[in-house]
This record gives sequence, structure tokens and C-alpha cells, in this order.
Amino acid sequence: MAREVGRVRIGELAETTGTTARALRHYEQAGLISSERAPNGYRVYDERAVVRVRNIRYLLASGLTLDDVRVFLPCLDGDVAAAPPSGEGLRVAFERLAVLNERIAAQTAARDRLEAALRRTTGGRIRPAA
Repeated sequence: MAREVGRVRIGELAETTGTTARALRHYEQAGLISSERAPNGYRVYDERAVVRVRNIRYLLASGLTLDDVRVFLPCLDGDVAAAPPSGEGLRVAFERLAVLNERIAAQTAARDRLEAALRRTTGGRIRPAA
């Protein structure tokens, strides 16, 4: 079966963008991408969705959440990494950075407590015995 020109099915979009069909359905449910239904019921996307999905994945890999990504909707169809940041985009990024820094600090403190406990109970040895 030939595909429509300018249209891709969910599996093709997933493969092209290095994601999964499940993730694409999640992005769609979050309102970040949209599809139409083919006569056979399959989801079909405009070929331009490739750029949008790659940008979504870039922003998610940068530590943003799907809710955070919504702020970037106006620029998801271009080169989001090279676009000048908006005030709202900067605000969201700084807020997410603060959250990540808090999590890192909490994880570092937990690691340090565990390491100290291991040192106390193993006579200073923190590596497992071979």
C-alpha cells in the first residue's frame, strides 16, 4: 500500500524520529502534535511532524517536562535549539534548572549518607568485596 505524499503513519514517524508509537500518542494526548485518521483508522501525520517530534525530544532530553515543552509550541516547527529564547521559555528553563539542581543536591546528600554508613560499617571500605 502506497502512503499519501506528505503523510506518514505513526510507525514511520516513530522510526524516523527515534521514538516509539507510544511516545507519539503521549505527545498527541499532551497537545504537542496532531494526527488525522486514515480511512483504515491508522493515525497519519504531516511529514513536518518529524521536525516537531525531534524538537520535543531535544527539549525533553534537556530536562524539560511535557508541560514545560508546551511553552515552546510556537517554535517547535523550526530549529528550536538555534531560535532566540522567549522570556517565557527562559522562565520555564530557569525554573526547571532549579528543580533539577534541588534533585541533584538531594541525591548527592543521600549518596553521601550511604557512603558514610558504609565506611562506618566496613572499616572504611566502600567497594564491594570481589
